[in-house]
Amino acid sequence: MRLVLVLALGLALPGAALADRWEASPEIINPGAGGQTIRGVVFEDANRNGARDPGEAGVAGVLVSNGRDWVRTDENGAYEIAVRDDMDLTIVQPSGWRVPTDHRLAPQFFYTHKPGGTGYELRFGGLPDTGPAPEQVNFPLIRDGAAGEAFTCAVLADPQTYSNDEIGYLRDGVVTDLIEAGLGSSDCLLLAGDVVGDDLGLLDRQLEVTAMANAPQWLVVGNHDIDFDARSNADKADSWRRIVGPNYYAFEMGQVLFVVLDNVDYPCETGRDWCGEERPFYNGIVSETQMTWLEGLLEHTPEDRLVVLAHHIPFVSFVDAASDRHQTDNAADIHALLAGREALSISGHTHTTENHAPGQIFEGWAEQTGIGPLPFRHIVAGAASGAWYQGDFNVDGVPMALQRMGAPMGHLRLDFDGADYVERYIGARIDPRRGQWVSLNTPDFRAWFDAIMAWSGENWRERESVPPLSINDLPDTRILTPEDFAGGVWLTANGWAGAAETRVSARLPGGATLTLERTQEGEGEAPRIGAEWADPFAIERQFSVGRYALESRSGDDRAQGHELFRGSQFGPAPPQPQRALADRNMHLWRAQLPELPEGVHRIEVTSTDRNGLVFTDTLIVEVRSERPPRRWRAELWE
Repeated sequence: MRLVLVLALGLALPGAALADRWEASPEIINPGAGGQTIRGVVFEDANRNGARDPGEAGVAGVLVSNGRDWVRTDENGAYEIAVRDDMDLTIVQPSGWRVPTDHRLAPQFFYTHKPGGTGYELRFGGLPDTGPAPEQVNFPLIRDGAAGEAFTCAVLADPQTYSNDEIGYLRDGVVTDLIEAGLGSSDCLLLAGDVVGDDLGLLDRQLEVTAMANAPQWLVVGNHDIDFDARSNADKADSWRRIVGPNYYAFEMGQVLFVVLDNVDYPCETGRDWCGEERPFYNGIVSETQMTWLEGLLEHTPEDRLVVLAHHIPFVSFVDAASDRHQTDNAADIHALLAGREALSISGHTHTTENHAPGQIFEGWAEQTGIGPLPFRHIVAGAASGAWYQGDFNVDGVPMALQRMGAPMGHLRLDFDGADYVERYIGARIDPRRGQWVSLNTPDFRAWFDAIMAWSGENWRERESVPPLSINDLPDTRILTPEDFAGGVWLTANGWAGAAETRVSARLPGGATLTLERTQEGEGEAPRIGAEWADPFAIERQFSVGRYALESRSGDDRAQGHELFRGSQFGPAPPQPQRALADRNMHLWRAQLPELPEGVHRIEVTSTDRNGLVFTDTLIVEVRSERPPRRWRAELWE
């Protein structure tokens, strides 16, 4: 296989210098004073001790918020703002400056105020009683000498670790790649929600592990990061706020304003038929208070800034286009607030990579969220856990958990230069020059797919325990016969971060060029589902997972098969398909392969994305008049 990369990625070798770490926190003066306002100073912390010492100057023009209202610091760095009963007092890290972090490289730019605390017992502790508001909160900053127009932000969506074992998979997979990315204190790591899988007790260890990326890590709350025993949406992120920090906030870097939103409403009470039922559910929506906060923030933001909205649940999603829970109810209102601005939406949640160009729309978006064609780019950033750590182990001992549309587990890299950016998806522990899977969709593959999918759709309590077919039943799809060509053979390319602007072509034997077409145009159509629209490369790996069959005589019941989600046991059982399958795809290209003469042929498939990033993969295809026997010819030795 030949891999070609045409773009300077700026990837660094292992051993890059450690970030300029600065550990401190805001300075609290006269706690419990209990006034109706809080005042303070945003200052340059020259000696980096976190306290404002004589001679340390204030920083003018810094935005300060109580979670709804906004003020700017005056020429002396001073501010005063109203106290709200339940609020995170925050500053917006200004471009050219840096807020301190804790030992986990989690930025410290806030003070949490909730008199009485959560007020009832929560599984993960909630918030303690903070008492009356302090008289003064001073926020330290240092100048970021390396800060400029150009920086990198690595986006890590859905690590979703349900156990310490899975933190190990994250460490040995995506985090190892992040170490090699060469990030520093003037870059950022954005964790786009579902940082853990329902167990907030894992957060501290995991953040220490992801801190190995060497950059400040800004966190988005996801629907698996909340207190599921909370009684109201106002309380659902209380443990998160105690352990991590605010559930919505903003920060600047270069010419970019990052806006972190909480669009997980739990337990939802209105908006959907199933909200308010006895069993609580979450819904995707940005609260009215946040919308007021966002509107005020944008009024204070210059028009030339790129606005990056980071939120867990997508505003819209291809794979869940018809869903009334996995998209954002008031996405249209957010689009309206950003009218005329350069913007980018970054999310996670769906365990897919989706790169939606401006102007794109799929069936279900308008019905569920009220939007029209997209006004700016929306990227679903993939999943660091892939399809929830399913799949067999790779050579690094990490589950090869291909996502719901077949891309590998990994992370999204965003290289910013002023208000421009280049996006790139990097598969975990995969050569960074690789960005697509190429394969052949043959009549044998389609028959094999249909048989296994029919079995998967049966009631699992009543169906046969052994699937009707396994990967061993699928003939070599790189050997083609005249009968295969007569039945239709498609050449396919699954571009992990492919978008409407991506162009894919193949160089056939003899030099002819074949243009591959995107299987989903993004012009209002519904997802196309089934064997004709599936990625054979991904499906062949997802349909026969041998990890189900792992057994031992250790006596430990939980060491058999494998565990996923909330300790759910899978196996020991015959190899099975994994639970999430690439049966639909918005980043798949295909073309019918013309009949080739008998012999061995080389086909080169090249994709070029909107930024000029080029991937070329080579397929070796055999054409035979009849298919040769597959296995050892034992009859010759009898």
